[in-house]
Amino acid sequence: MTGLWMPRMHAWLELLLAAPVLVVSGAATYKKAWQSTRHGSPNMDALIALGTAAAYITGVMRVAGVPIVSFAAVAAMIMAFHLTGRYLEARARGRASDAIRKLLELGAKTARVERDGETVEVAIEDLRKGDLMRVRPGEKIPADGIIEKGESAIDESMATGEPIPVDKEPGDAVIGATLNTTGALCVRATRVGEDGFLAQVARIVQEAQLGKPPIQDTADKATAVFVPVVLCVAAVTFLLWLAAPHFMQAAGAGIAPWLPGAIHGEASRLSMAVFAAVAVLVISCPCAMGLATPTALMVGTGHAAGRGILIREGAAIQTLRQTSVVCFDKTGTLTHGRPQVTDVEACDGQDAAEVLRAAAAVEFLSEHPIATAIVKHAENEQLSLPSADGFRAQVGKGAVAQVAGERVLVGKPGLMDQEAVDLRPAEIAIRRFAREGKTTIVVARNDVAVGVIAVTDTLKPDTVRAVKILGRMGQRCVMLTGDHQATADIIAKQVGIDKAIGDVLPEGKAKKVAQLKRETIYKVAMVGDGINDAGALAEADVGIALGTGTDIAIEAADVTLVKGELMALVEAMLLAKATYNKILQNLGWAVGYNLLAVPLAMLGLLHPMIAEACMAISSINVVWNSLRLRRFDLDQAIEKVMRT
Repeated sequence: MTGLWMPRMHAWLELLLAAPVLVVSGAATYKKAWQSTRHGSPNMDALIALGTAAAYITGVMRVAGVPIVSFAAVAAMIMAFHLTGRYLEARARGRASDAIRKLLELGAKTARVERDGETVEVAIEDLRKGDLMRVRPGEKIPADGIIEKGESAIDESMATGEPIPVDKEPGDAVIGATLNTTGALCVRATRVGEDGFLAQVARIVQEAQLGKPPIQDTADKATAVFVPVVLCVAAVTFLLWLAAPHFMQAAGAGIAPWLPGAIHGEASRLSMAVFAAVAVLVISCPCAMGLATPTALMVGTGHAAGRGILIREGAAIQTLRQTSVVCFDKTGTLTHGRPQVTDVEACDGQDAAEVLRAAAAVEFLSEHPIATAIVKHAENEQLSLPSADGFRAQVGKGAVAQVAGERVLVGKPGLMDQEAVDLRPAEIAIRRFAREGKTTIVVARNDVAVGVIAVTDTLKPDTVRAVKILGRMGQRCVMLTGDHQATADIIAKQVGIDKAIGDVLPEGKAKKVAQLKRETIYKVAMVGDGINDAGALAEADVGIALGTGTDIAIEAADVTLVKGELMALVEAMLLAKATYNKILQNLGWAVGYNLLAVPLAMLGLLHPMIAEACMAISSINVVWNSLRLRRFDLDQAIEKVMRT
């Protein structure tokens, strides 16, 4: 400190060297400080501007002959520390969006399309919706589309986080920038440019990073009050040191005797007062408080995007953490959303393969989803199908045709009663499948039942595990479905869901969600995939759509699970909790740092340069703590929940 009490001739050199740092490099800081102050809400830049200006003015006063120590060099050092800290913060914050930038860079640069009967290569910017793209093995798929020809395994890890390639065939949707690994494909482009998956991911994540959860509003309000309070504290500090410097020095020595005093007794009262006031201004700069939430949000939403979880707005982070009730649509959410054959039971004296063969021969001529499921099951069993003649469909009941010269009926028990079919051989199987909540399809030959086929919308592979983990996390799981209550109860029991609400029409789902919101003091989440879920998704405190669902459902949701798997919901909740905890840690550090440092600065125990260095370190610490989210191990977190 003694080296700073320099002769007046050195004060000119200080002023000249400090001026470019403040006027040129610090111009943006002063501009922001003036703008915020002019609008009646001085921010952290105002504290730095006032502190450095006050310190620099002491140099001007010194050369003018006023008996005061020049802090012009200190002003330059404070601004240098401040700008260096901001630069490091910007770099660290920029790293939080690396995952999104890398994702955007993964897109194909060109596409081979059919135009005027020829295959030509065009820039990705010239690709049009409806173009037929040809994709060879090892190439990236240029844009979102539907496979029209060819089969292949698609590596979708860049979009869904799933490392195992997914088998695709004609009719399946593919995502732009994913990797075609094995077969040649012809893909019809459905979404290009800004409508494509990658562009939507970037837009959603950027909106989430700019959004604010409720806790950030609280922090903003606190900062708006904090800055004026600091200005008052700095003014009081200045007056106390000006009026009673020896008392302030003694108070500092008595409260923290292990800290060497930064203010020396040989300085003038004015010098000591300016010194302490500047230290208060720079140490109080609430940069860390301002960075606490946005940096954690950037890292958390970026990490989530890398796992196939798109969070549309920052508020969803806090809401997900506060959720205690999760409502599920059934079809397409808990289940695959399409009927599948689960059982083929032949009556006494009959062969199950022949029952399936006869049923598939009739249903081959039908477009009904259940008929499609029966035919597909027969194909999976590698059964050759005989031809059927005289096909006649009974709407909502089944179908009848001649197969190998015999009259074969395939349909619900009601059709069999109508056609006077003898159901006695199949009664036991019909009752059992009905108890299990499965759709029962009877196969009859020449007016006698020969077998029963059970069809149901099967559960997704991860449904039971996801619901179990959610229960361990304290979530109450509720299913909303249009199925009959008896069927809903059976499905709920299979899944492990706490409560099933059946016979709910699409418009009634939103009302049920609103009712659940009234019944709990916590938040309610809704998970769905269809148009009929859009109202409920919007009504819920946080709407969660499956990426395999409709665009309307996704648009109405706050969170989108790209993979369409419920384990991604578990990951989303765990990431939301981890992100929110980081926000709390950051805010706790920022507040605690100021509560400790401001009194020390008031008592003259912190040099302004040290104070600015501490402030910069505090801000960088907040950013570093947020970046640790990138190493958050979701698999380990799930295992921990399962052990509790």
